[in-house]
Amino acid sequence: MNESPDPLLDLLHLLDLEQIERDIFRGESRSALVPRVFGGQVAAQALVAAGRTVPADRGAHSLHSYFLRAGDPGAPIVYTVDRIRDGKSFTTRRVVAVQHGQPIFHLSASFQAHEEGMEHQAPMPAAPDPETLPTAAEMLPRYADRFSDPGVVDRLIEARQAVDLRYVDAPPFGTVGEPREPRSQVWFRTNGKLADDPLLHVCMATYVSDMTLLDSVLLAHGRGGWAVGDVVGASLDHAMWFHRSFRADEWLLYDQESPSASGGRGLGQARIYTADGRLAITVIQEGVVRIPRG
Repeated sequence: MNESPDPLLDLLHLLDLEQIERDIFRGESRSALVPRVFGGQVAAQALVAAGRTVPADRGAHSLHSYFLRAGDPGAPIVYTVDRIRDGKSFTTRRVVAVQHGQPIFHLSASFQAHEEGMEHQAPMPAAPDPETLPTAAEMLPRYADRFSDPGVVDRLIEARQAVDLRYVDAPPFGTVGEPREPRSQVWFRTNGKLADDPLLHVCMATYVSDMTLLDSVLLAHGRGGWAVGDVVGASLDHAMWFHRSFRADEWLLYDQESPSASGGRGLGQARIYTADGRLAITVIQEGVVRIPRG
């Protein structure tokens, strides 16, 4: 396993885009667990690009995005920002990510100046203390026999070095062939402290949000996922609403469920809570989820 001396610093470098023109940015790519760019990376980088064109006193409150083509991990990605609107309270940006002359991802993001208003939220569900749960390095080797490729465990651990992500219950590849309720929970935080920039914390949560959201679709059918080889798929679209301030370097509960799967697609929806019970983020994603033919 190729361990970085500081995986979190590497991830922060990945999210720190190079500005090559007024509204044009370039981001690096890196190899993912599958032969395409990780969707969470593209979404987070696109949000960084949008945020770089917005006044600092306006925080991201929502994003809506579509994955158009598989990204090439061996090539940089160019992000072009369109300044759709700068209003008195809200700012809207549209971002197109391009590789090899073709758009691979499209994002619309909205930012808002802080204001007070009515308050209510769904209550936080019960969940065990994250410190009592195994880390990825402790949990993943238990399921090594589930993967046809013996290197998958090492690659999974390596991909999660920057983020401490802990499953409350067994992941999909831990209960292959045993359909379960289409719900899953994970706790996550970065493996190290982050700067106080709110945009950085929002972008980091965006990056992590694509890691496990479709797990609940797999659980409903007793499927283990791409690493086991009993499904193939990819993210289609991804939407997030940021309700309250949070820190991505402090524990966040990702409570996920799948209300539907049909037509070769599966829908995941989730709420992300701070450890003290505040609803921070709502997430919805649909992806292609197909059973391999033959």
